[in-house]
This record gives sequence, C-alpha cells and structure tokens, in this order.
Amino acid sequence: MNAIQTHALSKQFLLHLQGGVRIPVLHEVEFHARFGECVALSGPSGAGKTTLLRSLYGNYRVGSGALLVCHHGQMVDLATATPREIVAVRRDTLGYVSQFLRVVPRVAALDIVAEAARNVPREEARDMAAALLQRLNIAPRLHSLPPATFSGGEQQRINLARGFIGGHPILLLDEPTASLDAENRDIVIAMIREATARGTAIVGIFHDAVVREAVANRVHIVLPHQEAA
Repeated sequence: MNAIQTHALSKQFLLHLQGGVRIPVLHEVEFHARFGECVALSGPSGAGKTTLLRSLYGNYRVGSGALLVCHHGQMVDLATATPREIVAVRRDTLGYVSQFLRVVPRVAALDIVAEAARNVPREEARDMAAALLQRLNIAPRLHSLPPATFSGGEQQRINLARGFIGGHPILLLDEPTASLDAENRDIVIAMIREATARGTAIVGIFHDAVVREAVANRVHIVLPHQEAA
C-alpha cells in the first residue's frame, strides 16, 4: 500500500524582489513510497530534490497536482488540505528530519527529544529519549545541555533522535548523515533499516553513496525541470 504519492505535482517559486520572475522547479512529478520501504531521491544538484521533500511535508504549497498521504487509513491531499489538517497529519503520520536543528534556546537536549515522542507519558518519553541519545553516542552527562553548545555532528544526532522517537508511519530524511563520522553513520543506517522493517515508509536524500546503497530499496530520479518537461 502506498504511504505517500504524488500525481502531476508541479511547483514554481515566485521571486517578488526580482520583478515577479517565476522559477519552475518541479514539473508533473509522479512519485510514490510504500509502507516498509526506503526510497532515495537522487538527481543532479538543483534538480529539486529538497523542494520535493519539503513539498511532501507541506512546507511548500505546490502549484498544481495531488500530494496524497495515508493518514489514519485515508488518503489526505496535502495540496488542498487546510493548515489544521496539515498539522494533524504531521502530528500523527508524517515525520521530518531536516539538515539543521531548529529548537527553542536553553532547552535541554533530553527534553527536546522527549517532547517529540507521541502518546507516551512524560517519564517514559524521557527514558526513550535518553536511550536514543546514548545509542547515537550523546553521553548522559550532555543530556541536560542545550543543543547550541554541541558540535554540528552532535546537533544532527539530536535532530535524528527527535525524528525517530515519534515513530511516525512516514518519515522524511534530508541528508541525515551529512555531518556524521563512519561510526555514527552506521548507527543511523541500522536505525533506518529497523524502521522500515517495522513498516515505516522512509523518503530521503542521501548524498553519501554508501548510505544510499545500504538503506534504499528503490531510487527515484528527480530531473531538472527542462529535462522533465
């Protein structure tokens, strides 16, 4: 069963400060990902991979076409959904791990991760968060510190813990291992494999060929607009 799919999905950006110039990025994209598989988005730089991923999450409103997400057993079209519907889909169904950790300053790393757990009592969520952080080599003595004090690689691992703790049926990953060393990269590979084995649908951008080959069941090529048209 498809977890997420698009039909004739198109997106262009309107540059107001450039005299209203329109930049087409995605053109009639046909894409799908099933539960229990990891689909890697691939293609040349500037082809629109990140735009597609952010569109799948509803960060970008698409210009035309359909963007269907399986939410509580029914397909919801995020292209036409209300903001309230998009929030509900993100809360229960659709997780997203961006390249950068953006959180409230001065909040402890443990609490940032624990708050992302769904339908779990607070203390259990904190235990889950601590276990995930330790698995990702964030030592317990660091759990009470705010992420701003961490290195880029440590922040990325906190971001990954935050994304995986929710247990969303669909998870979008934007270069999840870009700042990681080999040891932590292998841990993330194992986490992705475990998630798909549980039935999670994962869509990701993996510029690291080792990671892509290790986790992807299928590769979806995103072509620049002039090639796709």
